[in-house]
Amino acid sequence: MTSIAKENLSIEQKSATEGDFEKVQELLKQQSSAVDQLILHRLSSDVVLINQLGAYIINSGGKRLRPMIVLLSALASGYQGDKHVLLAAVIEFIHTATLLHDDVVDSSDMRRGKATANELWGNEASVLVGDFLYSRSFEMMVEAGNMRVMDILSHTTNNIAEGEVMQLLNINEPDISEQSYDEVIRAKTAILFEAAARIGAVISEKDIDIEQALASYGQHLGVAFQLVDDLLDYSSSSEALGKNVGDDLAEGKPTLPLIHAMQHANESDRELLGEAIRSGGLDKINEVIAIIESTGSLAYTSQRASEEAELAKQALSNVPDSIYKDAMITLADFSVQRLY
Repeated sequence: MTSIAKENLSIEQKSATEGDFEKVQELLKQQSSAVDQLILHRLSSDVVLINQLGAYIINSGGKRLRPMIVLLSALASGYQGDKHVLLAAVIEFIHTATLLHDDVVDSSDMRRGKATANELWGNEASVLVGDFLYSRSFEMMVEAGNMRVMDILSHTTNNIAEGEVMQLLNINEPDISEQSYDEVIRAKTAILFEAAARIGAVISEKDIDIEQALASYGQHLGVAFQLVDDLLDYSSSSEALGKNVGDDLAEGKPTLPLIHAMQHANESDRELLGEAIRSGGLDKINEVIAIIESTGSLAYTSQRASEEAELAKQALSNVPDSIYKDAMITLADFSVQRLY
């Protein structure tokens, strides 16, 4: 959704978008509550700092989208056990560990509208508690008693780490291709969405066609979600976004709005964008946003996100109809209509 489209989005439409997401939350209320209780229980440690920092980041207002995908995938597959609750918590622990590490790497001071853990406790504590959450997640995976799930999640965490290193190599580099950007977001973001959707089918012992359909849904949803995140960084407000607007530029990250603008701007504007990416910081943020808007780069990013969301929904065509499948479709729509 472009900034212009956001300005024209009516209060009723905003309420409908948020209302649909809230309906999915209500559908999963009992299961999500069990996930939250398990998360808090498994955060427990004899080390007080781990309890404090872990609880702070876990309870800092995230949408819990990835655990929701585990629950919905399993329920849409007809799962009757309780391992989906355990694995939903595992997915959230992995995600939270990546956030702790990312904020240190990016020197971020705000996330979800609150100070980051590294801002409050320091980089060393954030990295080490992130390691604790990773190791705790693997302890919990073992409890699931499913080697296929272990295989999926171990490869997933490895791919996330590779994606983060790939992104690090792209920092302050203005000549990144859209293909390289795609490789990064599929590795660092979409792969966890894919794993969350896939393991619901695996524990339900569904055939490979259904498993792959759900995995494809997760991957496309993850790409759409990251594209919108990158779009919002140039078109939202700090209050709505929960972090500083322009953080990507400040960190020298060439995300899709910048990459597209670099490819379609005139020579003088390309020079300005290139220098802004190389130097980082926000000295030229207003000029950068103006170029991104004038080149149609926000609209292009929005279009690509919508295409990915549609592919996510199409991937579910062979999954049996149910209220849980409907909820997965709702999440795909929410991923591109959200304002935060």
